[in-house]
Amino acid sequence: MGVQKKNLAPGVVWGDSYEQLIAACKEGGYALPAVNVIGTNSINAVLESAARNKADVIIQLSSGGAQFFGGPGIEDSLKARTLGAVSAAQHVHLMAKQYGVCVVLHTDHANKSLVPWVDAMIDQGVAHFKNKGRPLFSSHMLDLSEESLADNLAECRRVLERLAPLGMGLEIELGVTGGEEDGVGSEDLSAANHARLYTQPEDVLRAFDALRSVGHFSVAASFGNVHGVYAPGNVKLRPEILEASQALIQKHHGIAKAVNFVFHGGSGSDKKDIEDAISYGVFKMNIDTDTQFAFAHGIGDYVTKNPEAFRSQIHPETQKPLKSLYDPRKWLRAGEKSMGVRLDEAFKDLGATGRSLAH
Repeated sequence: MGVQKKNLAPGVVWGDSYEQLIAACKEGGYALPAVNVIGTNSINAVLESAARNKADVIIQLSSGGAQFFGGPGIEDSLKARTLGAVSAAQHVHLMAKQYGVCVVLHTDHANKSLVPWVDAMIDQGVAHFKNKGRPLFSSHMLDLSEESLADNLAECRRVLERLAPLGMGLEIELGVTGGEEDGVGSEDLSAANHARLYTQPEDVLRAFDALRSVGHFSVAASFGNVHGVYAPGNVKLRPEILEASQALIQKHHGIAKAVNFVFHGGSGSDKKDIEDAISYGVFKMNIDTDTQFAFAHGIGDYVTKNPEAFRSQIHPETQKPLKSLYDPRKWLRAGEKSMGVRLDEAFKDLGATGRSLAH
């Protein structure tokens, strides 16, 4: 394993710097946590943990997270999702440099109904590129796994043709990740076609052939992944599917580990499965369920320790003001700290600690 050179400027990466970061992950045998965020509190918690661990990180928004960021006061859901994503991106661009790490800025699952949201964000990205000389995001995702493979790849090619001139990448999904992620999919595992939970290597080869000449892309291939956390025995991961896919492409094109793979449904995964997936070309592992729980758990503990502060402004027995306890900065900070502890674990599990390329 070679020593990684720290030669990227801190902040949001895109274009060559994004591809260099991915290459460093694959060559170094580690991956980056991709953390879903919904507001400045969760963004700041991610950046703080990344800086503490001297690690680079992926920050991403689902359509629902972006809409929440925009605020429920915007009744037009497409506008709220688009402007919320833009607002979040601007915050990350401003703060990431200050935390001194490299950040991949990404949007998560967008099925067929959300393609207009992706196109709207690209429109915003084009305008930003003209003004600033760089895109708003590093990449976007299309999850068209419910469509036919031909339709999936045709639409992915169309979108990638828009992204490539901006120096942006596209994440695609092949096969179906079980469970539900912010309104996409179903929590009823029995409703899934379990054969589709395992992507066929031939489909990965077909995607590689269709998109490699257009621009940079990554593949969320399904190897039994399930969003959320379920009882033991319900989920059977088979990361060897990724190995078989890489081998098939190497056979046809002579390129080792040609595909940049993404691990969806990473919360609660066995550490051995994580290690195997990384060895087969995974550079990114999504984590949302565990960080949501960690944030909630931190706030829950704070409320449990200070119950009166959430019932009254004055303590009923001591008559002391409780403002210093119900101050939102106190309990939101408790959530940030708890989320950060869970992310410390994620950086360690993925081998990313101390591996930042930021100079």
